[in-house]
Amino acid sequence: MSMITLGIDIGTSGVKVALVGDDDRVIGHSSQPLTVSRPHAGWSEQAPDDWWAATCAGLDELKAQHPAELAETAAIGLSGQMHGATLVGADGQTLRPCILWNDGRSDVECAELERDWPALRQVTGNIAMPGFTAPKIAWVRKHEPAVFARIARVLLPKAWLRWKLSGEFAEDMSDASGTLWLDVGARRWSEAALAATGLTLAQMPRLVEGSEVAGQLKPELAARWGMRRAPLIAGGAGDNAAGAVGVGAVHPGDAFVSLGTSGVLWATTERFAPNPAHAVHAFCHAVPNTWHQMGVLLSAASSLAWWAGVTGRHEPELLAEIPADGAPSPVWFAPYLSGERTPHNDTRVRGGFLGLAADSTRADLTLAVLEGVAYALRDAQQSLASAGTVLHEAAAIGGGARSPLWVQTIADVLGITLHQVAESEIGCAFGAARLARMAAGDPIGVARPATKLRSFVPRPERTALHAQRHAQWQRLYPLARDFAHGTSQDPQ
Repeated sequence: MSMITLGIDIGTSGVKVALVGDDDRVIGHSSQPLTVSRPHAGWSEQAPDDWWAATCAGLDELKAQHPAELAETAAIGLSGQMHGATLVGADGQTLRPCILWNDGRSDVECAELERDWPALRQVTGNIAMPGFTAPKIAWVRKHEPAVFARIARVLLPKAWLRWKLSGEFAEDMSDASGTLWLDVGARRWSEAALAATGLTLAQMPRLVEGSEVAGQLKPELAARWGMRRAPLIAGGAGDNAAGAVGVGAVHPGDAFVSLGTSGVLWATTERFAPNPAHAVHAFCHAVPNTWHQMGVLLSAASSLAWWAGVTGRHEPELLAEIPADGAPSPVWFAPYLSGERTPHNDTRVRGGFLGLAADSTRADLTLAVLEGVAYALRDAQQSLASAGTVLHEAAAIGGGARSPLWVQTIADVLGITLHQVAESEIGCAFGAARLARMAAGDPIGVARPATKLRSFVPRPERTALHAQRHAQWQRLYPLARDFAHGTSQDPQ
């Protein structure tokens, strides 16, 4: 079936739009930057109008570059950063900046939700974390009551964009799973969960599967971008689920490691399999009758980017300095630059180096960063295993996965084979375009696996060594926690 689809992804750092044709051929794409506002320590916000301006700019650019192909667009898929609280009043205006996924202000409200609604973990499959949407609303209810009183709709970022594009209030199951308002096993809103934060079903968008039709582009927008007919709009996916669709991880047993700003260890499952005690996310997938588990690190490739900024060196230059002898670093690194999710659920903990000596080199510290992220992924792997999910192989995606050294290190630490895949540079927008194709009637594209470029097999002797080192590395978290939480005691 010949078809052109469009994928739009609202990321934290930018909006990507991509035009995709048959056989996953990327016809054209555009990326428009976004900025994050941090009005207080631990806060993270964006203006929704900036998402709209960036989306329009990206589509205007595609129209200028590929007018004939854009005119034939049959369907649009949406992907977006998860968990963001976008509050809309009865007049359609946003009531405040969106509180983002990496905002940590609502830790007190998380404890209150767990206390006041004991069924939270059983129904939602997840522990209450500041990253989720519900605690953010509880914070607004307590600290900004005038804003809370005016809420007509609570939307995630891509649901807000869908409303701007189509006038429809709809959300897909994967993104809705990250709100703490979804009965994840039943794939429906939980009225009890909503009541715990003072909301009702009337304030929620309707739910759809990611591969279903969830609207149609407004005629005036279709005319603006020269489209011959108004494309349908698919349910789409949260960013990680869109990434999974992009690499074909849609069948139970499929898995991937993502080394992006955050780190993800993903496993597709055939059933709802929660493990909230270890801060494992159990969410709906973007395709019907499918779920997934995730272990999440808040700082993965961003740890190396931070170190590059500190040293004033480009990341490839830092990686090239690491000796080829394969010896582990004598320095240890805790990658908790923005707190941590799996398994610690601790927004306040912070990272650091340990074991520095007078002869420590920049290369030692760079390798420690790579190993620290790998050990944090092993934490996530053990958490998934405690929920019954044992991985044997996985795809490796994200910017950090371009480094063979880092992927081999992670393969050794996890003890599983990792496959470097031909990931599209448009990432989640590519997965969204695949979902759009499915919504338009062609289910083949969404299940097409990514092309393997290279496989990294774990080396048994390294896996055994890293298992010992991981046990030592795990001692860093209590030290970092106590220091960050102000409970460290001065030595007597």
